[in-house]
Amino acid sequence: MYKEELAAVESGSRKTRRVVHHPLSGREQSANEKAIMKAVVIDRFGPPAAMHMKEVPIPEPGPREVLIQLHSAGVGVWDADMRGGWWPEGRPEFPLVLGTDGAGIVAGKGASIRKFGRGDRVWAYEFTNPKGGFYAEYVAVDAEHVGFVPRSLDLLQAGAGLVTGLTALQGITTHLRVHAGETILIFGASGAVGTLAVQFAKALRARVIGSARGPDAEALVHRLGAREIIDPGNPRLEEQLRRFAPKGLDSVLALAGGQGLERCLELVRPGGRVAYPHGVEPEPRPRPNVRLVPYDAQASPRHFATLARVIDGAHIQVPIAASYPLEQASKAHERLEKGRVLGRIAFRIRE
Repeated sequence: MYKEELAAVESGSRKTRRVVHHPLSGREQSANEKAIMKAVVIDRFGPPAAMHMKEVPIPEPGPREVLIQLHSAGVGVWDADMRGGWWPEGRPEFPLVLGTDGAGIVAGKGASIRKFGRGDRVWAYEFTNPKGGFYAEYVAVDAEHVGFVPRSLDLLQAGAGLVTGLTALQGITTHLRVHAGETILIFGASGAVGTLAVQFAKALRARVIGSARGPDAEALVHRLGAREIIDPGNPRLEEQLRRFAPKGLDSVLALAGGQGLERCLELVRPGGRVAYPHGVEPEPRPRPNVRLVPYDAQASPRHFATLARVIDGAHIQVPIAASYPLEQASKAHERLEKGRVLGRIAFRIRE
């Protein structure tokens, strides 16, 4: 039910057009007047304190773009990396609005868009959006990277659950091909991706073992569906894992690296599978007779629809560790950098 083929993400042209309706106030404006929004920007790479609020023009949607009035946005470790100076390619233009994913209401759209209408609940993901990121009141996104929010999620959960949901679901289904009766270890089960991956694997009737540190993390992972919990810092980790999986592990979704993971991977049976998102460091070491698959989350209308269907059908929860208003962006990043985040951090942009 949850299996799918990866669809290519097609990027449409981004020609701009004139917008004469002010989405904030509802009033008509002259063609030369710029509608303004609040956004979190950086003028240079740096620590959390480098982020600050600024009034910037609301982006105008091109013919194949959707303008979203954001109610929430996810806060990811990759956001902190970008803020600190990492960028996928080239150099961005400052001031730079951070944020890769969020959810809200359609406020406008380009002339070529038929699928979405004003007022639709949508979520969106674009890693380096040319018209600015999601730490803002509005974002204009290519319609290929926009989908309808699952009926069972509110907009705060949706803003926190899109990119992490895509990463978790594609790891479990597309790359590990988990099926009923298998034993899977989700290493890093209490984090933003792991908490969703536990639920997806359970929905497929797999036997789920999760790694977690501390009683709060263990309780959360167990409540979400993990049958057994391991502590990667336990000096008797291998013994504990052998007791839980006497025939070995069929698959591992590795969401964190290090010696704890390497010790666990010794118990993957011949012919087993290990998948991990790009960005996990250190990367898992290859092993004989074990398929090792690095991957990036794919975003397209087909992927969004599949994720929404699974979330609604399997009653998936999106654990939120903490939520902050945009004005407290620095505090959100400081919390993120402390680590041990149970679920995902999110921004509350609009109630």
